[in-house]
Amino acid sequence: MSLQISTLPNGLRIVTEHMPGLQSASVGLWVMAGGRHETAPQNGIAHFLEHMAFKGTTRRTALQIAEEIEDVGGYINAYTSKEMTAYYARCLVADVPLALDVISDIVLNPVFDPREIETERHVILQEIGQALDTPDDIIFDWLQEVSYPDQPFGRTILGPSERVSAFGRDDLLAFVGQHYGPDRMILSAAGGVDHDAIVHQARAIFGGLQPIGGNAPPAARFIGGERREVKKLEQVHFALSLEAPGFRDPDVYAAQVYAMAMGGGMSSRLFQKIREERGLCYSIFAQAGAYEDTGSITIYAGTSKAEIADLARLTADEMKRAAEDMTEAEVARARSQLKAGLLMGLESPSNRAERNARMLSIWGRVPGPEEAVERIDAVSMQDVRAFAGHLAGARSALALYGPVAKAPGLEAIRDRLAA
Repeated sequence: MSLQISTLPNGLRIVTEHMPGLQSASVGLWVMAGGRHETAPQNGIAHFLEHMAFKGTTRRTALQIAEEIEDVGGYINAYTSKEMTAYYARCLVADVPLALDVISDIVLNPVFDPREIETERHVILQEIGQALDTPDDIIFDWLQEVSYPDQPFGRTILGPSERVSAFGRDDLLAFVGQHYGPDRMILSAAGGVDHDAIVHQARAIFGGLQPIGGNAPPAARFIGGERREVKKLEQVHFALSLEAPGFRDPDVYAAQVYAMAMGGGMSSRLFQKIREERGLCYSIFAQAGAYEDTGSITIYAGTSKAEIADLARLTADEMKRAAEDMTEAEVARARSQLKAGLLMGLESPSNRAERNARMLSIWGRVPGPEEAVERIDAVSMQDVRAFAGHLAGARSALALYGPVAKAPGLEAIRDRLAA
């Protein structure tokens, strides 16, 4: 495999990775304009803008956008995250120029037809309503809000319905003007791609654009707290978050190994102790989330009103115990799971293009998979135990949803971890 990076004079970065033997490719634009780049009045506009990209350009109607990609058997989509918005397509090798032309068109030339804005506004409001009706979805938004209160990083990607209901064409144009410059974009492609051909086409499309500069978003500050929403549901939804390293922190790999060992699969501690041995829940997992300057360990479970106290107690006990008796076998298994997940995922051109864009945005370079594997392998049992011990005093947040009026709160969990 061959990874190459080029930068145009206006700051557009282009990263490609040729994957021999593939007849397909993934190509996309990753724009450094996500939820954390919004002001409070703009909350939800990055996601709204992502929706509007497919509603017509100065060159194509919404139907033509879909037809041109699907006529050649391709696939086009987009997503908005905390740190970026991505527009990407998957296609056969011969159709990479078409895919890049369509992707660049929807990003650079949207018309923002007022009628389409109203249509898509209704769609997004339905999406917000659906999220509010999905307990094991909305609880993570609430957890994020109490982890990072009163700051862009803690706000939802979808935004509140009252904001979405008020956005107009001028708001969309203003956000594009603030954030959608070539120096805030990464063009990433992987699969059966030719770097020089993509750079040549990118220069023709983007070369005349002027950089916009701009300041970095405010640093994220994990503060923590509790949100408890009482509702008559069949289950209690429990989500606990603890401050953890971001991508730039060398301890991020210890955090990932810890999360995998604690709740990354059927052999993990929480799954075995709480579901298999005690039968207190159907679903329980732990995961490590990392961003440029912050991260978190999140534990989620769904259980009954009668058993939430036992589940919370046992979760805290297992977290505390990990600092004392996490075994080498558990750590080795977690390392293997992480490495397998990474390497198997990178057999997909789409995953590889996404990873390359994300790594380039964070590091200014793309660490190879072998570097990540080496760092995972370097995490020892002592490292994981030390990280587990650190969590006892880490900032934390808790979200509870359902029949939770008498469920144990964050202070009880903190006290048990610290005891």
